[in-house]
Amino acid sequence: MGVVTDIRSRAGAGRLTAAVSWTRAGRAGRSGKRTVSLFWRIFSLNAAGLVAATALLLGPVTVSTPVLPGEALVLLGGLAALLAGNALVLRIGLTPLHRLGRAMATADLLRPGARPAVSGPAEAAELIATYNTMLDRLQAERTAGAGRALHAQERERHRIARELHDEVGQTLTAVLLQLKRVADRVPGELREEVALAQEATRAGLDEIRRIARRLRPGVLEELGLASALRALAAEYTHHGLTVRHQVSGDLPPLSPEAELVIYRVAQEGLTNTARHAAADRADLSLRPAPGGVELLVRDNGTGLGGAPEGAGIRGMRERALLIGAEIHIEPAPGRGTGIRLRVPVPTGAT
Repeated sequence: MGVVTDIRSRAGAGRLTAAVSWTRAGRAGRSGKRTVSLFWRIFSLNAAGLVAATALLLGPVTVSTPVLPGEALVLLGGLAALLAGNALVLRIGLTPLHRLGRAMATADLLRPGARPAVSGPAEAAELIATYNTMLDRLQAERTAGAGRALHAQERERHRIARELHDEVGQTLTAVLLQLKRVADRVPGELREEVALAQEATRAGLDEIRRIARRLRPGVLEELGLASALRALAAEYTHHGLTVRHQVSGDLPPLSPEAELVIYRVAQEGLTNTARHAAADRADLSLRPAPGGVELLVRDNGTGLGGAPEGAGIRGMRERALLIGAEIHIEPAPGRGTGIRLRVPVPTGAT
């Protein structure tokens, strides 16, 4: 999924200009005067050193030929002071740029973090403020693009689920009925084979219905999030895996988008557990949390180890960004993996 960003747009340029202006005004307001730029700091220090050297040469101070030891010490001391001053000015001026470089190297739009502090000389402060504004805009545009893509994905899921249920499911049902009528008229030696065909068709029909339910969680729309999560836990409880669920009954009101994200994250977490974790137990819980609700999916499997994040985990992160939620994927106590999703709820909704 890609998002095309035009950094030359007038709106973006206006926001960047406003951010830089705000940075200048804020820094001037805090210190009572404008911040001296890195250029003028270095220029002033070098100019002071050159003016001092010229004044000494034009004054009573002389340099003998050959240079006397005392004169050499004075010259070396002046040179050392000038170099130390330059090093100090450059260190102070370039520290914010080093901090910005580290922030740029670790930036990830799927994992929003703290922005680098706007500090340092005027040029560095303006650059950091511009970078922060650009990062905010890219994150907003990525979230909007992810939202459009995920909504389109949900519509496609509903369409495929409807076609599976209405067309493929009905066709298999008709085949199953036809096989039943055939089984009543075939010779005895063929009835066992017809019975096997009936069982295979019935298993295929059940699998089609199961896939359709996963693509389109009708229970979520009809009975609500709590019932949908309980049904999800029951669906993933099979031979070798037990899913225990704990869904609180006093959850704050959630938007349809938030309920769908919670359901899909729980579904993806249990799918990863069933397919890859080699676990025999998983826990699914949804409870109120300060400022919202918290979903926790935890298993006792092998854990992630050093494996890179796949499309499933990245999809969960994109869904969390869509509703402003925080998601953390971490090792579970003991062994296994825990997925923690914190969904904020507006104060007026509670």
